[in-house]
Amino acid sequence: MDTKYTVLERYFGYTAFRPHQEEIVDAVLAGRDVLAVMATGGGKSLCYQLPALVLGGLTVVVSPLIALMKDQVDSLRANGVAAATINSSLGYGEQKIIERVILEGRIRILYVSPERAVQSSFLALIKKANVRLIAVDEAHCISMWGHNFRPEYRRLRLLKERFPTVPIIALTATAIPAVQNDIATELALSNPVRFVGSFNRKNLTYRVVPKARYFPRLITYLTEHRSDAGIIYCFSQKATEELAKKLQDKGFSALPYHAGLPDAVRAEHQEAFSRGDVAIICATVAFGMGIDKPDVRFVIHTDLPKDIESYYQETGRAGRDGEAADCILFYSRGDYGTIRYIIEKEYSTAAQKDIAYRKAGTMLDYCETTGCRRKFLLAYFGEPYPEERCGACDRCETETRVFDGTDAASAIITCIRETGERFGASYIADVLTGSRSAKIRENRHDRLPVYGSGRSYTRDQWLLFIQEMVRKGVITSTGGRYPTLVLNGRSREVLAGTVPVPLAEPHPEGIVSVQAGDDHDEELFLRLRRLRKVVADLDHVPPFVVFHDRSLKEMAASYPATSAAFLRTYGVSEAKLERYGRRFLDAIDKHCAEHGIGPEQRNR
Repeated sequence: MDTKYTVLERYFGYTAFRPHQEEIVDAVLAGRDVLAVMATGGGKSLCYQLPALVLGGLTVVVSPLIALMKDQVDSLRANGVAAATINSSLGYGEQKIIERVILEGRIRILYVSPERAVQSSFLALIKKANVRLIAVDEAHCISMWGHNFRPEYRRLRLLKERFPTVPIIALTATAIPAVQNDIATELALSNPVRFVGSFNRKNLTYRVVPKARYFPRLITYLTEHRSDAGIIYCFSQKATEELAKKLQDKGFSALPYHAGLPDAVRAEHQEAFSRGDVAIICATVAFGMGIDKPDVRFVIHTDLPKDIESYYQETGRAGRDGEAADCILFYSRGDYGTIRYIIEKEYSTAAQKDIAYRKAGTMLDYCETTGCRRKFLLAYFGEPYPEERCGACDRCETETRVFDGTDAASAIITCIRETGERFGASYIADVLTGSRSAKIRENRHDRLPVYGSGRSYTRDQWLLFIQEMVRKGVITSTGGRYPTLVLNGRSREVLAGTVPVPLAEPHPEGIVSVQAGDDHDEELFLRLRRLRKVVADLDHVPPFVVFHDRSLKEMAASYPATSAAFLRTYGVSEAKLERYGRRFLDAIDKHCAEHGIGPEQRNR
């Protein structure tokens, strides 16, 4: 029998295990039931694939998606492993051939859906085979506390009843302690060994940004990351198609993905993204489970996720290669109304709704926290984080300071009162900043004394103040599908001057904020970008390898005229000066000559 080390190198090409992998493999090989919780990219599949090859016989893997089964089978076959899947996409003849091969003992790893796994005909089939191991992937689906609860997973306890001596390994990337307990109970695991890896994805940076007028910010960010692959999540199927079209119109490589597309189109779009033929997928939550693309550099949510587990798993698709990646959430409390609608529609029992509402409330807390976002996420999954500041979220990149926000709070309270306590945060922020929207004019709120009184802050800063005041109980949000702001006892105390209101200073909006007042020459910037693309194609490298946009913007602002000046530009090394400097300096010289930009205006 091959050892775990020879199998690791021969079939998987690795010479060392990742954290927890070896301990999990040893427990499985010892015949123990195992519950493994490992973050996306942690190498969960190897934890059952390697023991399957050491143990021999048949390993049955329960997996929820046909696409995921196919990817796994293709990868195993490419590594010389006899693997197969039985699913609804197979014809009768194909299925019978696979069944015969299973009975002949020529299949090592077999993937099936949870529905198939508990069918009497399937159980009878594998009863005749030499089943040595059972793996249940995406095991969080078994729990009502999980974010992808699937009732059919609850029947999988049949596997332990029919094969009591066969070890079962349950695997998931996201499971709070309550979900872990549910998995162990519902699968009838026998004294399982638990392995819970760290949920801390150190290479991910988390940012939450006000959603109002998000599209210009999105374009700013994508422009800076044109060569990067990314996923943009939207609530609805319609929204994914509309956003993909808008991005295409702006010159971005983007495609939609949602459950309403024909199967062939959906598969085509997913394949194009995996191959790198398209850079951006605009998707609903139907996209992502089992996606194995390692170089996703950003995951963006344009709408509020329904719970922390969903958010964590979706952001986990970024940076699977361990390189830096961004997780950006455009947040509006108004999205909570949509989540409430979904909860009422999707869940039938009061218990399920109660769980869903609590999870949605925690998602709001994450968005509105003034503390470290990484610390918040890890605490949710029961993992302590000793540092107060992670340095890789919008709350920690710049120190949050508190100021006496009583005047700002009073303006918000006054505006809510004068508009009749009938509107949400966005409307209040519009009134304070003097918006000329038709709705404000129709309501004649442009004639109120408070109208336009808050122009010292931006609309988005007012929205942050409002969110913080709601969180502190200074004002109340009614919730519901169309949440409105109303006053309470504390509001009146603030107006009376008896209660101060400390607020967080307006926080920098960071990498996705609209760059107001850039003083670079836009025409030259675009010319340099075109040149960069030509140079990158000649060198067969992504454009950012030549120069980042920041470098090009500095060139377009200072018009460097000499090699020394060019070398002082951000991101220009001596090697890049030698390799690219002459072509870029010539382009700058030509632009300056065409536009009458003299030596006195240029950096020498």
